[in-house]
Amino acid sequence: MSMNKEESTMISVGIFTGYYPYAMDEVIRRIKASDFNCVQLDVSFKDFDAAKQPLTEQKAHEIRDAFRDANLPVIAVSAYTNFIHPDPEVRRRNIDYIKMMLRYARDLGCPYVASETGTYNLESDWVWHEKNADPRVYEETIGVIRELADFAGEWGSTFIVENYVNNVIGTVEQVEQMFRDVNSRHLGLICDPTNYFNETAMEDIDGTINHIFDKLSPYMRIAHAKDIKLASDTGEKHADIDADASHSFRGSGSVELPAAGLGVLNYPLYVKRLAEEHPNIPLIIEHLDEGDIERAKRFTDGVLKDVGV
Repeated sequence: MSMNKEESTMISVGIFTGYYPYAMDEVIRRIKASDFNCVQLDVSFKDFDAAKQPLTEQKAHEIRDAFRDANLPVIAVSAYTNFIHPDPEVRRRNIDYIKMMLRYARDLGCPYVASETGTYNLESDWVWHEKNADPRVYEETIGVIRELADFAGEWGSTFIVENYVNNVIGTVEQVEQMFRDVNSRHLGLICDPTNYFNETAMEDIDGTINHIFDKLSPYMRIAHAKDIKLASDTGEKHADIDADASHSFRGSGSVELPAAGLGVLNYPLYVKRLAEEHPNIPLIIEHLDEGDIERAKRFTDGVLKDVGV
């Protein structure tokens, strides 16, 4: 779908709440002070953490209303976990966590619940394991995604996948196959071009971005803003910040994933394609520490203004 010249385009810029290690009211105050106008919600505040305390309808409404009162709409709910973990007990616990978020997503203010697709690696949710390439593991993964999409449908929510090159679902072709195999309107995709980059893709950044949009645009529901650069080491990389592992993570293998503006992703091309295909999609900045938030937002806003969206 191409954008008509008459069509109004305004991409809103938001941030994950999990980059602010405070109680909920202070998180909201700081996000407002930085002039964001939407959030991806991590239900992990210093005064309430859904990973440690069961979420209830009453608590979900309290959180939703606090963000609505602040005019910070929730555009997605985080439930990042390794739902294909090889330990059956851990796997079931992780699936149940995602289901809890899918159950209360509407009560939290948004139907979209996000997670990566996981890995057979026992040590990390983002490090490659050779079994990830096994067709049987792919089928297991599709089975879990189908289970989550069906559960989402019962509660009027949508499971949105964040693929990653080291997870079971990593490539454009695997994402396409996933949508064909699951075939559910309660399954969507997070638009994040950086997650497709390995060392080979780094040789054709523009071609990779265009390929992603050409093939996967219809499935995209929200977008993320981080960056790519070749890594000086191939190990798993984390920032030293007070946040859970999904937010301290900065890449694994040959590609590092820093904050927007600190790498080599062609941001004008990314934003141009995003605006053409999804003129009102929210763009959520990530992979940064609190001290870098202002710079990352200025960079992102600057690209949006330069492209004219």
